[in-house]
Amino acid sequence: MLVVLRDAWATVVPDRKDRHGPLPPLMLALTVVTGLVDAFSYLGLGHVFVANMTGNVVFSGFAIAGAAGFSLAASLAALAAFAVGALLGGRVAHGARAHRGRVLHLALVVETVLVLAAYVIAQAATTPYAGTSQYALIALLGLAMGVQNAAARALAVPDLTTAVLTLTITGIASDSRAAGGSGSKAGRRLLSTAAMFSGGLVGAVTVLHGGPALPLLFAAVLLAAATIVAFTLTRSDAAWTDLHRRRQWPPDVRRRPRPVRSGEGRRRGGRFRPSRPLTIVVRLA
Repeated sequence: MLVVLRDAWATVVPDRKDRHGPLPPLMLALTVVTGLVDAFSYLGLGHVFVANMTGNVVFSGFAIAGAAGFSLAASLAALAAFAVGALLGGRVAHGARAHRGRVLHLALVVETVLVLAAYVIAQAATTPYAGTSQYALIALLGLAMGVQNAAARALAVPDLTTAVLTLTITGIASDSRAAGGSGSKAGRRLLSTAAMFSGGLVGAVTVLHGGPALPLLFAAVLLAAATIVAFTLTRSDAAWTDLHRRRQWPPDVRRRPRPVRSGEGRRRGGRFRPSRPLTIVVRLA
């Protein structure tokens, strides 16, 4: 338990020398945003996700089979908007000159604008959302989540993808000590799961018992705060900011020349030289 708590603390308050710098707590905040937005979309836009594309693929099958409450058009619209957003996020990531702080900041600026626009539409439209307002919200939020996921993929912070928890939960179980693993990163993975859960819980409570657009307002506030923090990171030149920095070998595991084993030879000057002198035995008849 102490190891789990220590790992969770290191995720929330990372060491300055950590190779991912201050990114982990920001990725946790984006995971909460995912829960908020998906709660709004599923409960308010007709059983459709704007961040969880696995669900939309399954929902499309449900709709084709004729299951009640599922819309093939809504699921396909969410998939298309997410794909376009991911394309836009990829362009942002590749155009940020390999600086992780700039990648995050630019992606957050775009995402915040999209979520704020969705909030304005959700607040102005009548509920239940249908027709033009429904598909406008699906498009805006799908674009926003696509940008977020593309940025998270580019930043590549382990176990903090901000949207997909399947592998995270798998890692909690399969890497645990009960399964024969080391139990490492359990704290970070549990925090990621809790962040998604809390976002979904708050989003569902506000949709059902408050205002249907409140989850988007909360998400926009979180995104705006994260954008401000990310802006302060754009001027950093620390090692964690380099998107393409190769992983350095720790001092105790640096590569050393492999010793030549007995019987092996070396090539010098294009000629083969054995590591030991050859012994020629001549057997006389």
